[in-house]
Amino acid sequence: MTDSSSERIAAALRAWIETAPPGARLPSSRALVAQFEASPVTVQKALRALTRQGLVETRPGVGAFVRESRVLQPHDYGWQTTALGAPPRRIPQLSAALRVVPNDVIALHSGYPDADLLPSRLVRSALARAARAETALSRSPAAGLPELQSWFAAELAAVTARGLIAPKASDVVVLPGSQSGLSTLFRTLVGAGEALLIESPSYWGAILAAAQVGVRLVPIPAGPHGPDPADVEQAFARTGARAFYAQPNYANPTGAQWPPDVARRVLDIVRDHHAFLIEDDWAHDFGVTTESSPLAAHDDTGHVVYLRSLTKSVSPSVRVAGLIARGPARDRILDDVQAQSMYVSPTLQAAALDVVSQPGWQTHRRTLRDQLARRRDLLVAAMAGHAPAAQLEAVPPGGLNLWFRLPDATDLRRLTADCEDAGVIVAAGDDWFPAEPTGRYLRLNYAGPHPAAFADGARVVGKALSRD
Repeated sequence: MTDSSSERIAAALRAWIETAPPGARLPSSRALVAQFEASPVTVQKALRALTRQGLVETRPGVGAFVRESRVLQPHDYGWQTTALGAPPRRIPQLSAALRVVPNDVIALHSGYPDADLLPSRLVRSALARAARAETALSRSPAAGLPELQSWFAAELAAVTARGLIAPKASDVVVLPGSQSGLSTLFRTLVGAGEALLIESPSYWGAILAAAQVGVRLVPIPAGPHGPDPADVEQAFARTGARAFYAQPNYANPTGAQWPPDVARRVLDIVRDHHAFLIEDDWAHDFGVTTESSPLAAHDDTGHVVYLRSLTKSVSPSVRVAGLIARGPARDRILDDVQAQSMYVSPTLQAAALDVVSQPGWQTHRRTLRDQLARRRDLLVAAMAGHAPAAQLEAVPPGGLNLWFRLPDATDLRRLTADCEDAGVIVAAGDDWFPAEPTGRYLRLNYAGPHPAAFADGARVVGKALSRD
C-alpha cells in the first residue's frame, strides 16, 4: 500500500469522526485492515496522522478514541499589571522590515540584501576555519580581537584627510551588531531624558534604541541631499543637545548622500556646540554610483563617533560591527559595552575578519556594485511604468532602498494589506519617522530576492494605489 492509501483511510475516518460523539472508540486496527483491505502498517500510518492532527487519542492496550473536546480556560495574567506598573516609556514595535515571509511572495520590504548578494563562499569557508581555530574555545578581549580592531581602524585611516591623525586600533570597540551600539551610544553620550538630534526620516532601529534608553528625539528634516545645516544649527541652539545621530552616506530609508559642503558645515556646527556627531555608516559597502565618504575621516578631535557594521554586507549571521571613538567618550562606551555584553563572540569576529581579509572580498564588492545598480534601475523603471502615482524624489547613489512619496490621501494600512493579499510585501514609511509622518511614503528594497518579479510587484502596488 502507498501513502495515498493511508491518506484515503485517514479521510474516511475523519468523516466518521465528524459524526461520532467525543470519546467514541474507533474500530480496532484488525477491523480497519479488513474494512479497507490495507496492511497493518498503512492503517497505523493513518491513525498516527489523525493523532498528530489532534482528532484521535490512543490508549495503549485499549484502542483509539475520538479526542474529547475540552474548552481551555485562558490564564489570567492580570496580577502582572499591578506588579509591573505602567511602562516608563512606550517602546515602538519592531519594523515591518524585519518580517520573515514565505518564498512564494514578492518581498520588497526587507532591510537585508538577498543571499545572492552576499559573499556566501567566503562566509562559509571563514566560519569553517573559525570553528577549527583557538578562538572557538576562548573569549575575546572586551574591545574586540586586536586584528579586527586594526582592520576597522585601517579602513577609516585609508580615507582620513591629509594632515589629520588617523585612527588607531586602540580607538576601536567591536560590537555585536550596530543596534546594540546605538543603545550604548545613546546611553553614554546622551542619557535618558536628554535631547538627541536625528534626521527625519531616519533609521527605525535608531528610533527604537532611543525609546529604549529614554532619549528625547529632536527631528531635523532631511531630503535627498541630507539636512539643511541651518536647521541643525537652530536645533542645537534651541535644545542644548549633546549629539546628532545621522547617516551621511546612503541614509536609510531615503538613500541620500550628503554633499561635501553640507558635511563640512554640519561638522563645523557640531564642533562649535562641543557636541558629538554619531555617524552610522551602515551602507559603507553598498555604493552604486559613488563611494561612501565618512565624516569621521575629517575629524581627529573626537567629535565624530563612527559606527560601521558588517552584518548586512557579510552575512546576517555574522553580527559584528566596529565603533571608533577617541578620548574619554571611548572609555565610557567600552564600559557600557562590557556591562551589556561582556564581549563579542571571538568565533564571529574571526570569521568576519577572515572574510574581509580575503582577496575575494574586493572582487565581491566590485561585483556587488554592478548587481545593485541593475536591481535599483530595474525597480525604478518598474515603479515608473506601473505605479506612476508613487513619486521618487531622487534615485539614490547607494544603499539598498527606494523611498517613494504617495498621494496624501493614501490609506497606508489598507495599501499594505491589499498588496499583501496579492502576494507583495511592502514597508509603510511611517516606521522611519521619529515624530508624526510628514506624508505618506513607501520604502521598497531593491536588494531583495527575485528581481525578475519587480515588475509584477510594482503592478500590484500600482493597482492598490488606484483603489485609494
